[in-house]
Amino acid sequence: MFSQEPWLENEKKCAVVRKSKQGRKRQELLAVALGVKVGVKGGWLWPPLKLFACSQISSLVRRAALTHNDNHFNYEKTHNFKVHTFRGPHWCEYCANFMWGLIAQGVRCSDCGLNVHKQCSKHVPNDCQPDLKRIKKVYCCDLTTLVKAHNTQRPMVVDICIREIEARGLKSEGLYRVSGFTEHIEDVKMAFDREISNADERLEAVHEVLMLLPPAHYETLRYLMIHLKKVTMNEKDNFMNAENLGIVFGPTLMRPPEDSTLTTLHDMRYQKLIVQILIENEDVLF
Repeated sequence: MFSQEPWLENEKKCAVVRKSKQGRKRQELLAVALGVKVGVKGGWLWPPLKLFACSQISSLVRRAALTHNDNHFNYEKTHNFKVHTFRGPHWCEYCANFMWGLIAQGVRCSDCGLNVHKQCSKHVPNDCQPDLKRIKKVYCCDLTTLVKAHNTQRPMVVDICIREIEARGLKSEGLYRVSGFTEHIEDVKMAFDREISNADERLEAVHEVLMLLPPAHYETLRYLMIHLKKVTMNEKDNFMNAENLGIVFGPTLMRPPEDSTLTTLHDMRYQKLIVQILIENEDVLF
């Protein structure tokens, strides 16, 4: 009978060789970043040097991606540096020197995350490429920052709004002269800012929050939403759709813990929206 032991032994040896080659490649890559040579025996690099090399590699990769990205629109943008306190050892991504100190060792770009010395920030080129994870809003955001983050020529909101107007609004009376309802405008702005575009993800998030409610609260809310859904089914007679019911019940069901007038006014749009979602998707969420 054929024995598998020689074959298994050979596989183990091959795995060791592959692991050794991978380790050697990593050592060579780190050595390149450090500007040093690794001997034939390939001794391990001191861990802090590895950390330094990785920071340099990430910086090189980021800049190389900006240089060779053909789809990147060449809008010049300065970095938005702010004083930052780093945890653990950090090296400047411009001069490659260590950032000394316990607090406020350097500055970090709040748009792209570039970490440099305060002195080096004066010499960094205007090549900031904002990270979408750091851009929280569409409105009240610097225009160049917004288009570079989305890698577009124009803000996304401009394209979407103009496309909708040209598709079904060019013949509307008083176009651009008659103002819309402030509440509707704020809802649209909030949708762009929070990207409420993926309905499935939104419903999943709401459902997870509902599962955190105490049983008595959950059952009461479920029963009320079933009733309000029936109310909307008679909208032709009572003129009460899910949005109108959200306006009525939102402040009551979603009242903030602290009794603050400013907080209440600021949260009204969100209160209305969440109640509207609960009513419209009652059969799915409960």
